[in-house]
Amino acid sequence: HIGAYQVEQDGQKITFIDTPGHEAFTAMRARGAKATDIVILVVAADDSVMPTTIEAISHTRAAGVPMIVAINKMDKPAADPDRVRTDLLRHEIVVESMGGDVLEVPVSALKGTNLDKLLEAILLQAEVLELKANADRSADGIIVEAQLDKGRGPVATVLVQRGTLKQGDILVAGAEWGRVRALINDRGEQIAEAGPSMPVEILGFQGIPSAGDQFAVVENEARAREIADYRLRQLREKSAVRIGTSRGSLEQMMSRLQTAERKEVAVLVKADVQGSVEAITQALEKLGNDEVACRVIHAAPGGVTESDVTLASASEAPIIAFNVRPNKQARDAAQRDGIEIRQYSIIYDLVDDVKAAMSGMLSPERRETFLGNAEILEVFNISKVGKVAGCRVTEGTVERGAGVRLIRDDVVIHEGTLKTLKRFKDEVKDVSAGMECGMAFERYDDIRKGDVIECFRVEEIARTL
Repeated sequence: HIGAYQVEQDGQKITFIDTPGHEAFTAMRARGAKATDIVILVVAADDSVMPTTIEAISHTRAAGVPMIVAINKMDKPAADPDRVRTDLLRHEIVVESMGGDVLEVPVSALKGTNLDKLLEAILLQAEVLELKANADRSADGIIVEAQLDKGRGPVATVLVQRGTLKQGDILVAGAEWGRVRALINDRGEQIAEAGPSMPVEILGFQGIPSAGDQFAVVENEARAREIADYRLRQLREKSAVRIGTSRGSLEQMMSRLQTAERKEVAVLVKADVQGSVEAITQALEKLGNDEVACRVIHAAPGGVTESDVTLASASEAPIIAFNVRPNKQARDAAQRDGIEIRQYSIIYDLVDDVKAAMSGMLSPERRETFLGNAEILEVFNISKVGKVAGCRVTEGTVERGAGVRLIRDDVVIHEGTLKTLKRFKDEVKDVSAGMECGMAFERYDDIRKGDVIECFRVEEIARTL
């Protein structure tokens, strides 16, 4: 999850927003970049630049935020900081040691090496940027994370960007509003107010705000309700437009007919926090190909409820519970309706399991192996059997039960299987090149002298995504 916490260096406070490195957490990294004044790009000295590093660079550029590179894992024997610097150069990140203006600090998080230098580099960059905020005004900022806590109700982790947020303040975030019942700092202590760049948990929202939403303090409850209601109407209108435009045109109808041929794995996702919900949904929707897709029918933060089971049952979908548990009513309903609730705490395991289920829906790959050719020398009519081809095997081997194609003038005129394969009067399993034999096809007898019989074996191989 995004963790937000403060550290103190030389009497100044630095707030860190930590975003996960897993590829599924794209939206969380994008949010993190937008919410910060400086991005610390952590690159492992032994792995160098990974796809998520490149993505984080893109988010940083899009947000227009300065960057400091922390080359981590310098304690490892395979550490190669020069490779990291060269790889970053390929993505137009030029660090100071290579003549650029991007600060770099080689560190070891495990041993604590140079972490003080990293903090000094942050303060130096902050001084250059002249970062200032007015604390004597109504607070606003960004929702970093949000979840439904069983004992405390909706809980939002926020970063105050301007002003001072106080207990009792009325605030709006997206289509949700609330009165601040409690402010809890990164050490779990209840506090009376939070100033600029301070991360705090807020208790008191009426519903769960969306991570990434801006929040602002308003003058009274009536104003908060008015703004929240207006935004909710806007969301509903956008949703209605989206549904309306998804009908209509012939092209869209044809597209839907084509995608209707795709097999689908439907799932319902419940997770501990909004960021996890987004990450899991994005990871699952990326799976699949032209043949099979994953459809998330519903995704929300919070524990698994009876209504989730009802919805899953209507779509015959399993429920994926990430770091949450079903309540008793949900467990009973799931048992009654035969709905599987799969519980996970590691996103890799979750994605792998869904991928395996989707792979099982793929049509197997048909792999063909050429066995041999035979030429028809004579055709005989035999009672009870029908037409039998007297052949000579000209190449490879001909096997009973294998697939065969009848070729006339280089054109395939029949494909099927061999009914009989005889040497003299004996039924045999196979006949090798140079030998003569008698063959008859399953339910086909339009055979002529000079036709070629091609023999092949087909294997069906399970495919994976």
